[in-house]
Order: sequence, then structure tokens, then C-alpha cells
Amino acid sequence: MPNVLITSKPARIKYAALILYLASSAAQAIPPAVIANTDIAITLVPGKQAPRLDELRGNGITLRNQSEETLPTSVFLSGTPVPLTWHFNFALSRTGPHAIVYVYESKTPHLRASWKWQTRSPNGPIEHQITIQNLGTHEVWLPILDSLRLDLAYLLTTNLRHFYVEKGADTPSAQGTHLAPIDNGYHWTGKSSTYAHHEPGETREIIPAEFVFTADQPQSGWYTGIEFSGRTRIALDRTGTSVRTVLGLNPDPGPFRTRIPRGESFQSPTVFLGTFTGGPDGAANQLRPWVRTILGNPRTWNNPRYPLTVNNSWGSGMQVDEALALRMIATSKQLGLEMFHLDAGWFRGVGDWVPDPAKFPHGLAPLADAVHKQGLRFGLWLDWSQAGLDSAPGAINVRVPQMRDWLVADVPPYWKPEEFKGQTIDLGVPAAQHRLSAEVDRVIRDNHLDMLEHDGYLVAQGCTRNDHPHAPPNRSTMKITHDSGFDFVNASNSTDVSYHAVRAYYSIYEQIRRAHPGLLLEICNDGGRMIDYGSAAHGDYFSITDTYDPLSNRRAFYDASYLLPAPMLESYVENWPAPQPENFLYILRSGMMGWLTIMQDTSKWSAQQTETAHQAIALYKQKLRPLLRDARLFHIAPRPDGVHWDAIEYWDTARRTGVIYAFRGTIADEERHTFVLAGLEPAAHYKLHFEDNTAPDAEATGRELMSQGLELHLQHPLSSELVFIRTNFRAPSFSLFPAKRVGKR
Repeated sequence: MPNVLITSKPARIKYAALILYLASSAAQAIPPAVIANTDIAITLVPGKQAPRLDELRGNGITLRNQSEETLPTSVFLSGTPVPLTWHFNFALSRTGPHAIVYVYESKTPHLRASWKWQTRSPNGPIEHQITIQNLGTHEVWLPILDSLRLDLAYLLTTNLRHFYVEKGADTPSAQGTHLAPIDNGYHWTGKSSTYAHHEPGETREIIPAEFVFTADQPQSGWYTGIEFSGRTRIALDRTGTSVRTVLGLNPDPGPFRTRIPRGESFQSPTVFLGTFTGGPDGAANQLRPWVRTILGNPRTWNNPRYPLTVNNSWGSGMQVDEALALRMIATSKQLGLEMFHLDAGWFRGVGDWVPDPAKFPHGLAPLADAVHKQGLRFGLWLDWSQAGLDSAPGAINVRVPQMRDWLVADVPPYWKPEEFKGQTIDLGVPAAQHRLSAEVDRVIRDNHLDMLEHDGYLVAQGCTRNDHPHAPPNRSTMKITHDSGFDFVNASNSTDVSYHAVRAYYSIYEQIRRAHPGLLLEICNDGGRMIDYGSAAHGDYFSITDTYDPLSNRRAFYDASYLLPAPMLESYVENWPAPQPENFLYILRSGMMGWLTIMQDTSKWSAQQTETAHQAIALYKQKLRPLLRDARLFHIAPRPDGVHWDAIEYWDTARRTGVIYAFRGTIADEERHTFVLAGLEPAAHYKLHFEDNTAPDAEATGRELMSQGLELHLQHPLSSELVFIRTNFRAPSFSLFPAKRVGKR
């Protein structure tokens, strides 16, 4: 179209109509677009009223999607439903090698929908998000908008499997990881939130991701996940040749509505979509590096000392004081640990985040300086979105009228906070967000922090207020439960409350990262309740469970390590019976497969335990930590049950080295066990070193180790071994398999 100067009003109207016509005609003529990396390619089609993901390819699969994207069919304007008619906007849409955005507009009310796919990495998954902008003159209320809907065509004879993982919230369940056949009539819904509460008989919350793959080799398939910390859900079902999945905000209890003021936008939770081969470990070994590269903090990962080794004060609970802290700092240095973490118990009161003068008469800044003089980092626990009753200047007090209005619910006159939990503040309230952002920044600066741990129920889930940015609740169905010093609100607005609160939480932490670029951020949230990809993009590591015995630590790690990098998975190692040195090492190693945090009063250890721990920590830093950071991980045994043997394998293709963490259970007569390894080169020779000298060094081919397996012998129940492996291209001087297979699987 040539440049034309049009001055008369009728001519301008005709010209605008012509542009709309040409845009509509162009939509019919636009060819499908492809966005791809080395692992996945998708074909996208811009329809006249809605776009569609047409085809999904990669890793040996090609699948057709049988449904168009469903853009919102209506919104509410002044309480009245108004139907929407969408038209493709060719002028605003754009395609490129790394991002495709199709734009659709509704004239009345004037809304703009941007349907975006992008690839930020040469491999791994691609990401998708939908944005709805309100370009009109009045606010509108948007019903639920799913982030992604797929309806993939499979042959009836295709044998499919579904893999998903529970959070380790509170304590890992007996199952943790789930592998189910996707038969005709299969229906499943997995939910995630920052609370991870479930009633007896209910399904536990999941880390929001799913793997779907063929049961037969090479076990190829696709995976999806949600990059958001609020109330979300993934639904999967199969009917005949149709396998459907839906990802996005949780519509229950609903009905969900969210306000979009004029000039503002709603963004659906970002989701990712990838393809893989090799079953769950194949998907995991593709997904974890992507999380590190795309979602992780580059400054954190560029530090070769990440993950750190930590001494945490919670072994003494709320009784921590300056004298105990100084002793723990000294033993931290002696043990070779790298950070002292002051847990709950240091403050005057909930919401009054100032050092208790009776416990810390000199404050925390001198303590932090003492930590730094020892070459260590200083970390601090903070439940910063909770309010209490302290009336000192600066305290967040539920009786102060302005602060009372920030709460998710009013508290009765007799209310008192718990030791370290109070009433939850709705972060979605702008004034509350501003005040708490400043408070978190003050705590970091005043106390010279290198790490900040957030705990408690940081993000509100449900709120009784009508005057907050979220939707008002339906009071006839609202349920309020009092639990551990705070009110748990379950109402029709719960998902919208969490949506606004999560966005505020992200904003606060993005500000913190800009102001304190070297600060580490631990995501605890009552131990494992907030393990998700949105938090992975805003924090550096997770507390993966609130139960700290060796079996719980290994179970929680086994589960979460399918979906997140090992260095991000923190195990707290608590005091546990260790009558033999082998049992003490078993306790330590059960927490050494990812981020290691000791949660004991180490000053009470015996000389032998101190020396054992010192050597184990040195080995972790020198040989294990590089593998945790960079190696592929294989789940070479069933999930730990504490009775039988279990193991995890790391293999670093670039370094050509690896390690097997092996643990013996409680069965008295099961001194030997064989683990079949994975990920090796069949023709290569590997040298094996048994760290505890439970067997002499040996050599074997990759083919032998991946077919006949590696046999271990441990004399004592509840003991462990580390077997280091590296390639050796000479003919083996001593083979594990001189004649025939030894031992049993």
C-alpha cells in the first residue's frame, strides 16, 4: 500500500475499512509458521478468529493437534456478560526464528489478545503465554483463561504412560512419583499452590509438570509445565484417539473472575512444552539444564561454589542465641562449611523483624561480620508476609487500622500469633506490597545478609476482603480455617487472590535482586510447599521437605530431581540415631545429593563424627559438587523405602566422570545388591573406585555396567557407599566380570 495523505473524514473512514478488509484477507492467506529448536518444532496457524498449534514434532514423534485455541468468549462489563468477537490483527502480529506472536482484537469492548510462543534456548522446551489488554474506557472482568489446551491425535493401539511428581510438602508420601497407564477413559487433574494443603483422601499437590510418552522403547513423548507459583492445575484425559491436556490457573472453587482495569493487562501463567525420548529420565535430563539456563539466576550458577554447604541453627529451634551462634560459626569453619544460616528465633516477634535484645544483645550485624571474617556467608530466616501484635515502631501489627486492612481476614480480639507465624498479608494490595518490599530490603541491609530464606505461607490463598485488587469472595460458600497462627481462607476468589499476590511477590523479589545482585534466595514455605518453576525463576534453591530424617531427604530428592536441577534441592540433615560410624555417614550422604544443609548443633558432635563430617564435606566440595552442577542424573533404583537398597547415578559426559550414591536398607541379610547403570558408552572401559574401600578398584565396560550391573557389598544396615566412575580406554587390568555375572539384581 503506497503512502497516501487522506484529509477528509469520509475518506479516512473508507481507508480504515479497507485496511481492516486487507488485514482480514491477509489472515486467510498467511501460511503456517514454525518455531523450533533442536528438541522441538511446532507449527502455528493464525485463524480468522483464533490461532492454533497445528503440529508438534521432535525426538521421533509427530502429533497433530485437533483443536483451535479458545480465546475468551465473553467478559463482564458492569456485572453484565458481554460476548466477544475476535479478529486477527495482521499489522501487529509478528513472526521470527525465536518468537511468534499472533494478535487478535475485539472491538466492543476493545480488547487485544497476544498469543505468544518463544524459544529462549537452542534446546529444551519452548514457552507460551497469552496476554489480554484492556484498551477500552471501562474495567472488565475476565473469566478463566487457560494457558494451553492441546488435543493430540494418537492411534487407538498406542500404549501411553503418564508420569508426574508430588511435592515433598510437610513430609514425602509413600509414593511420591507416579507412573500410570493412559488407557481409554483416563482422567487426571494435578493441582499446585503455595499452601499444598490436602484433606485426607485427596490427591497431594504436584510440582506442576507432566510427562506423556509411549510405553514401548524408545519411550518418546512430550512434557509440559507451568511457570507460576499461584493456584494452578494440569488436567489430562484420553478418549479414543484423543489425548487432551489443559494447563493454567485452577478454576476451582470458582467461578474464577479477575479484574482488568482500563489500560492494564492480564497475563496467563507461562507454560512450557517439550519433546523427549528415553522415558522420565530422558525428559528430566533435557528439562533440568533448561531450567538452569533459562529460569536460573546466571550470577548464582556462575559461582563454582554453588550449591553451598551450610550450618543451620534450627537444630536448636527457637532457643538460638548469640553464644550458640558464635559456637556454630566456629564449628562451621572447622568443618569446612561455607555458610552459617540463622533460622527462626532471632527476632523480637512476628512482624517485628528486629533482633531480640535478650538473645542478641549486639544485634545481628556484628554477628554477620564475625561470619564474614571466617570467610563464610551469612543467611537469615524471615517470614516477612506475616503480621503479629508487636507495637514497636516499624512492626507489622494487626491492630493498626491500615495494616489490618492488608490482612486476608480480620483476627478476633483474643488472637495471638504463634512463635514464628502470624496472620497472612495479602501482597496484592499495593500499599502492603510497597511496605513489605521496603521491610525486606531493610532487613537485608541492616543485617549484612548474603542469603535470605522466606518461610511460612508467603502468598495469600483466599481473602475475605471486597476492597482488594482481587475479586470479592462469595461469602455464602467461603470457608475460613484457623491453623498455626493464621487463617486459611478457601473461597471463590482464592485463585484470583493468589494470582495477584504471586505477581506482587515476583515484583518484590525482582527488586531485591536488582538492589542486592549477589544475594542468595532460599524458598522454604513450610518445607517443600512452593516447589514450582515460577519460584525457580525468582529464587536460588528450595527446601524440598519439612521432614529431615535420611529416608525423607532421599525420597524428597528422588522425586524433585526429575523436575529441577539437583543444586536447587536442599536437604536439611537433622540429628538422627547413629550408633556406628557407617550410620553417621549414611545420614550425611542422604543429604548430599543436592544442596547440603546441616541442621544440628555440631558443637555436640564427637571428635570422630567431626572428623568424618569434615572429610565428607571436603569430598563433597571437591568431587561431588561439580557433578551435581553439570552431570546428567539417572534414577537407577526404585524410590527409596528405607528397607531395600536405593541409589542415584550422576554421569558427566563432558568430564567423563560420575558417581553412584548407594544406600543399604534395614534388611539384615541383604549385604549385596546390584544396580544397572545408565547413560554410559557401551564400548568404553570404566574405572571404578569405591570411596569407603568396600571393594577393590575395578574396571568394566559400559555394556557390562548397563546390562549386568554394578554389585556392591555393605556389611551394615543403614550404611552407604560412593562409587566414582571414569572412562579408561585401556583393556581392564581387573574386570568385575571375568567369567559370569556375580550377584543378583
